[in-house]
Amino acid sequence: MQSRKLGSQGLEVSEIGFGCMGLTGVYNAAVPEADGLAVLNRAVELGVTFFDTAELYGPFTNEKLVGKALKPVRDRVVIATKFGFKIEPGATRPSGTDSRPEHIREVCDASLQRLGVETIDLLYQHRVDPQVPIEDVAGTVGELVKAGKVRFFGLSEAGAETIRKADAVHPVSAVQSEYSLWTRDVEKQVLPTCRELGIGFVPYSPLGRGFLAGSAARAGSSLSQNDFRRAMPRWQDEAMAKNRSLVETLTALAKSKGHTPAQLALAWLLHQGPDIVPIPGTTKIGRLDENLGAAGIRLSADDLAEIERAVPESAVEGGRYDAGGMAMVNL
Repeated sequence: MQSRKLGSQGLEVSEIGFGCMGLTGVYNAAVPEADGLAVLNRAVELGVTFFDTAELYGPFTNEKLVGKALKPVRDRVVIATKFGFKIEPGATRPSGTDSRPEHIREVCDASLQRLGVETIDLLYQHRVDPQVPIEDVAGTVGELVKAGKVRFFGLSEAGAETIRKADAVHPVSAVQSEYSLWTRDVEKQVLPTCRELGIGFVPYSPLGRGFLAGSAARAGSSLSQNDFRRAMPRWQDEAMAKNRSLVETLTALAKSKGHTPAQLALAWLLHQGPDIVPIPGTTKIGRLDENLGAAGIRLSADDLAEIERAVPESAVEGGRYDAGGMAMVNL
């Protein structure tokens, strides 16, 4: 596993990270703690040094799991977490955004405790809060950096103008947004802005929430009742039927090259630039091994063009979030 730099402030991580969200539910029921620890330990064993969590995941339980798993190797890993949602007691979903400076400080202290660390390596604003100027957010995180509680500042699903305003107050090291073969919005303004400012980019859901890996696409309506993908337009029956053909084409292409569709999709992302660090997640060690195998794949310009022809963005049916989810995306 090679390393890549995120931003110009000194943050360096493995070229593929690990998205921890699914270990404590969201798509399906949370996995038993022992299984979650085993997956995280295997990721470390295979060279992953970048782990992504958030207070929202669980809520709160994901940070505890990640902290427990990574405690023995704390000096070898980078832990990213997030603030920015209003989470009512006992709720499993946020009731809105909250990036008030006092709330950021409260979340930071709580995350430090749950993770069992003295410093958060990378602290993201999870979603832009329209009620709080981004300059105030960046300034507050800058104060946390000066206090030694945070090392680097990041933004999630932020638009180009927001990124510029934040970076002018405190350097942004990484922007995290959804990016994959079937979600390429960031290529228009966000990625060029990040590159102009020297900011790294972290694609979440790099496998289209499992769709591009093939198995989830085949599962279709058998998704569990608590799986939040059921509410996403791309996962509705009619859209899924159309999108499934894209995955079938990608699968055939991957097979012809000796790879799985997940590996080819991740390799395509890695080839979009040395500033790209995808964070696929999984609850299965076998899938983890498969995903990390993408790091060794080398693609030519012809290969990349062939992959993009197999999954053209214009052919993807349905939005990536419902109306409520898209309202929180600051593009």
